[in-house]
Amino acid sequence: MSYEVLLERLGFSNSERLRKILEYLMDEEAAKVAAALPGSIDEVSQKLGMDKKKVKEILEDLFVKGVVFPRDFKNREYFKFARDLIQLHDATLASQKVNDPKFAKLWSDFMNEDGYKTLGQVLSMVGFKVWRVVPAYYAIKDLPDVLPHENIKELLRAQKRIAVVPCSCRNVTKLASDGCRYTDEERTWHCIQVGRGADYVIERGSGKEISLEEALKLIDEIERDGLVHTWANTSKMVDPKVTVNCNCCSDCCEFFLSARYAELGMLSIIEKSRYEAFVDVEKCTGCQTCIERCHFDAIELFKPEGSKKFKAKVIPEKCFGCGVCVVGCKQGAIKLKAVRPPEFIPP
Repeated sequence: MSYEVLLERLGFSNSERLRKILEYLMDEEAAKVAAALPGSIDEVSQKLGMDKKKVKEILEDLFVKGVVFPRDFKNREYFKFARDLIQLHDATLASQKVNDPKFAKLWSDFMNEDGYKTLGQVLSMVGFKVWRVVPAYYAIKDLPDVLPHENIKELLRAQKRIAVVPCSCRNVTKLASDGCRYTDEERTWHCIQVGRGADYVIERGSGKEISLEEALKLIDEIERDGLVHTWANTSKMVDPKVTVNCNCCSDCCEFFLSARYAELGMLSIIEKSRYEAFVDVEKCTGCQTCIERCHFDAIELFKPEGSKKFKAKVIPEKCFGCGVCVVGCKQGAIKLKAVRPPEFIPP
């Protein structure tokens, strides 16, 4: 019965595939403890008539696994079960301790069959986009009037603590399929945690703390690989809700796949930056590097009148202003320009 309670809380009451994931993460006794949350160790012990020491042992194990979340990461007395599917997915998979292909396959099967479509539908109906694209630093560093909260390096400089973990999405593709075609998560972790998010991954041992210098160097590598920076959709640079800088790709990222499986546009799930790419046709050689790097299918080739060569052209409505194309263009033929006002980014 405890598994059923947890499935209902996650919004997938009848999912046998998600049940298998829960069964992998915890036995019946642990599921009973998780279903008794939220509560303190004392409260759960009294509620279940279970030894306090045993309850604490189970909750500590579930905390490390990413199933339950303490109010205070250091003094772990009061716990909650994962608030939703995204939190359970990311916490259980974004860890250096995850190395079992069987576990990754369970998540892959569930998300492909049930999770992505439902997640996309739910996110599109929220009424507010939780995430926004942040343009690549090397695509905007020389532009005028760049806001500090749309400069990924300034966002990181504002943080008191930074950590990094393996990307939950790329952990799945690495262990359960052919891996990411853009980068190698085994070589370099790309999911940057800040503030309370950094505190969390350091305390549970799922990632490691890094210096600001290391984080900035990692951003350089992320941009060379062609990943898309995303951030909480707020102009606040430091806030309890600002916990992670996801660096996404279209073949692994849960947001891209949720939109695809739900047959929705990405704009229904994630917000654009203030920028848009444009091409200097004279400089463009038609090499197609920008097309290969674009995660939003926002660039196509066309043959200008009187030209023998094909050139790149941006499809404005599809462009999210991520700047990945700009960073990869050796000819300097593609640039970003601001097309939306500063107040476009919510407070």
